Amino acid sequence: MKILVVGGAGYIGSHMVKLLGQRGCEVVTLDNLSSGHRDAVLFGEFVLGDIADSALLARLFAEHRFDAVMHFASFIQVGESVKEPAKYYRNNVTNTLNLLDAMRNAGVPHFIFSSTAAVFGEPDYVPIDERHPQRPINPYGRTKWMIEQVLADYDVAYGLKSVCLRYFNAAGADPEGQLGERHDPETHLIPLVLQAASGRRPAINVFGRDYDTPDGTCIRDYIHIVDLCEAHWLALDWLRNGGESQRFNLGNGNGFSVQQVIDVAERVSGKAIQVIDGPRRAGDPARLVADAALARKNLGWKPAYDDLDTIIAHAWQWEMNQAV
Repeated sequence: MKILVVGGAGYIGSHMVKLLGQRGCEVVTLDNLSSGHRDAVLFGEFVLGDIADSALLARLFAEHRFDAVMHFASFIQVGESVKEPAKYYRNNVTNTLNLLDAMRNAGVPHFIFSSTAAVFGEPDYVPIDERHPQRPINPYGRTKWMIEQVLADYDVAYGLKSVCLRYFNAAGADPEGQLGERHDPETHLIPLVLQAASGRRPAINVFGRDYDTPDGTCIRDYIHIVDLCEAHWLALDWLRNGGESQRFNLGNGNGFSVQQVIDVAERVSGKAIQVIDGPRRAGDPARLVADAALARKNLGWKPAYDDLDTIIAHAWQWEMNQAV
């Protein structure tokens, strides 16, 4: 197979490129390096460019006969999306439409889309399954929900088959230590906690200890990056075997609180972590946990690293490499 990975120099995309390369696929990575890293692309051809560039896309699709496209090139910061919605709608919606039209013109039949739990908004119930109402409460979530609806329409009108994978909290790092999280600024809890453990950050902020949870801190569903990439591989297999377009929630189904993450990080690292308590952040639900039964049933997906200790141990190994 020949796969175009858009945003393949970023955190999730680079892990995906590695998995595809290890499984014998021809991989072409397209990334503008606005947040990705060239040295994170370990397999295949790298093309520096942007999905806003229609001429570049036309040239790329003319030069290669791709079997599928995987899209990891969205902006992902919720807070920034509230402050700069135009940036998010332009990239996450307009530029994705540009990519989809280039695929249509080239006759590429299959599309794997990185969606998000943010399409659900404030949950009515947990764990959250695919039947849960979609009511995103920020521009980031709305951009992803818009593309999910676009893909449903493109299937009916043009026969473009797609799988939307709704991540909960991607976490961890490559078990072999080659790849990990390098966001700037970093906004994800586990790397922030581990940076506080390694000394690269003075402390970790905990926003709210008065939630209706056992220890008062928010509960989230963390999914190992390798398990996330495996779900993409299985989604590709699903489409290539004639599966219909589908949306799947991806998570372990196990919720861990902010305090539990800190406790495990201290145990794994052997370091004391300085904590600064603050008020709740607006829009932070008490619990976000996935019901991934549909992905398990239809894709045959089963997380290999579903315990928090392993997720954090792999992330700590990566943090140690960065802290040198």
